[in-house]
Amino acid sequence: MTEFDYIIVGAGTAGCVLAARLTQDPTCRVLLLEAGGAERTRAMTVPDAWPDLLGSAADWADVTSAQADSGPVAYPRGRALGGSGAINAMAHIRGHRAVYDGWAAGGAAGWGFADLLPYLRRSEHAEGRDPSLRGMAGPVQVAAVPGPDRHPVAVAFAWALLQLGCPASDDLSGSRQDGVAWVDLAIAGGRRVSPADAYLAPAMGRPNLAVYPGCVVTGLQVPDGRCTGVSYLRDGASAQARAAGEVIVCAGAVGSPHLLLLSGIGPARQLRDLGIDAAADLPGVGHNLQDHPVALACYATPEMLPRSRYNHGEMYAALRSPLAGPYPDLHLFPILLPAAPPGRQPPPAGYALAASVVAPDSRGTVQLVTADPQMAPVINPGFLRDSRDLDRLEAGLVLIRQATACLAFFSRVRAAEAHPGPGITTSAGLRAWIRGAVGSYWHPAGTCRMGPDTDPDAVVDPQLRVRGITGLRIADASVMPVIPNAPLHATVLAIAEKAASLITGQD
Repeated sequence: MTEFDYIIVGAGTAGCVLAARLTQDPTCRVLLLEAGGAERTRAMTVPDAWPDLLGSAADWADVTSAQADSGPVAYPRGRALGGSGAINAMAHIRGHRAVYDGWAAGGAAGWGFADLLPYLRRSEHAEGRDPSLRGMAGPVQVAAVPGPDRHPVAVAFAWALLQLGCPASDDLSGSRQDGVAWVDLAIAGGRRVSPADAYLAPAMGRPNLAVYPGCVVTGLQVPDGRCTGVSYLRDGASAQARAAGEVIVCAGAVGSPHLLLLSGIGPARQLRDLGIDAAADLPGVGHNLQDHPVALACYATPEMLPRSRYNHGEMYAALRSPLAGPYPDLHLFPILLPAAPPGRQPPPAGYALAASVVAPDSRGTVQLVTADPQMAPVINPGFLRDSRDLDRLEAGLVLIRQATACLAFFSRVRAAEAHPGPGITTSAGLRAWIRGAVGSYWHPAGTCRMGPDTDPDAVVDPQLRVRGITGLRIADASVMPVIPNAPLHATVLAIAEKAASLITGQD
């Protein structure tokens, strides 16, 4: 048994930020526990190698329950120092400001765009962007792909969308958050900038920080309504650590609800059915799972294309379907590799153009099936459960097909549609294809959502404190009331920066 002021569960994006910020006070003792290893492999460093991390030791390699008509969907998430920030595609894009203002309007006081902007700026170094909106001195260095290095498919797709009348944006994290843009990537000097690189590595020499990789946290200790520490496995042996101050769970939208449920924090009746004593009856734990569903249009080229030296994406278009609310609900982007949905054969050479619903109406769950902490929970994002998300994906694929039908696009990138294929021409056929091929953008959020005390389904309050339990907070994508309409990494950095301020009382 060892005692610390703070125990952080999970050395992912948020955990790295909190470990670095809290240990700036030399009197504050912090333990950071991570299930994955400390090794930083070549694939974690070289930007274009990130697909090699999928299914590796750095990936929990989860699989969802069956989705729509497509069956189970691969659901990677990071298991290493840096978490998903060590294995993702490095896109650094904020959600639309209306997303965060919606959080505040829904009862998450202090989480509107103006409230979150200082923390969004604090986390990043976005040289050349608008300094009134973007950070110029943060730990995570980001930049767009330079013009001479841009992949020809990405250039052609951006050009075609503009020719169709889509708006242009010089920065989707800046003043214009609609349109076709070359977005910031967390890449500097030809190398990935993970949260472990940017935040944790500079703090590793501090004597008040203990980092334990290879430790799977199996439970929170919650006697008499207070979280006093954690139980974990290290090299197969059981161990415990005590927190004199707080335990901060940063295990993500799958790992955080899983740990709470194992510890008796969640829907009491369901927990009792699994033989788990309820420490706090919080019905919202594991519910409200949100993610961005994806449908791919896949193209075969007569010869191999040049390889992207960046993230195999490079440009993104934030666009509005006919169902859009106050902000764009679609992302269109290239995947600059031969690709196909699960169960389909990718072409020998080619690329994919992806449509994703980034303001989904569907909701899902993360649920326990056993009290065994080493058994994965059931992950059900509920893709296309709401038919409006199917409508949006259809609109996105139609727009992709219109873009690739441009003569100039074809002359720049000669290709034939392999999937869905030229035989699918009707709306009914395209919708059936989408239902059978839907996948994930891999952005789970919302399973321990933030809200006021008057909301019975809120899991944490606007201070990120777990309701009904003292000494316990959550700081990761699980607390998001509504998913941002962008990859989550930039927002999670800001959540963790704000969490550090809430804990220390220092701005």
